[in-house]
Amino acid sequence: MHQNIRNLTAQSLSIIYIALILISVLPASAEESVRPGINTYYQNPDFKTWQRRFESPGREVYDMADEIVDALNVKPGMHIADIGAGTGLFTRRFASKLNNTGQVYAVDISKVFINNILQQVKQAGLKNVKGIVNTDKSILLESNSIDLAFVCDTYHHFEYPSAMLKSISKSLRKNGLLVIIDFRKVHGTSSQWVMGHVRANRNTVKAEIQQAGFRFLREEDMLQENYIMVFQKQGKG
Repeated sequence: MHQNIRNLTAQSLSIIYIALILISVLPASAEESVRPGINTYYQNPDFKTWQRRFESPGREVYDMADEIVDALNVKPGMHIADIGAGTGLFTRRFASKLNNTGQVYAVDISKVFINNILQQVKQAGLKNVKGIVNTDKSILLESNSIDLAFVCDTYHHFEYPSAMLKSISKSLRKNGLLVIIDFRKVHGTSSQWVMGHVRANRNTVKAEIQQAGFRFLREEDMLQENYIMVFQKQGKG
């Protein structure tokens, strides 16, 4: 009987030992999607349809696009990632502002969008744009490769915000900036569409980004339907 107990004890210890090894080598639980399926309709979009939607008078960020770019103090030689580039509204403006110096990365999960943006900038004679078809967890840029990460009306489309913020932080150079523009979600004020479509309000977004290790710098007060928050990467480049 004592021998059986000793055998059981040895078996139990072996099982525990193996479990500890597995825990040490297996990755931590993957981040769960906060909005499953929110980007499905971008998998094979009709570019012209979305261009009319994104680049039409009445859309606040379209009407104020030039003023927004001016407020970011973009300088020749900078490397900028336009994350969620869509139909290229800001990609083209950044590339022109840089006067064909530096680099603009048009980053989007839609290959259709990226292909059309590259065609646009080629026709416009802009030679400092590269297209990146990213994943829902990474912007797929090299470490320390950008000075500014620009995210306009796209944060609420991040299915995995923690993973995306980690990827953005990795790609930013030391003291690089992250600019978030998104819809104001305020009960009793915002539209029904915003209340149903946008996951998080401004305060939640700010808290998530600070939790990811970014320092809040300032808020630009020029929009009504959207907010503009500027953050800075902390720590080593």
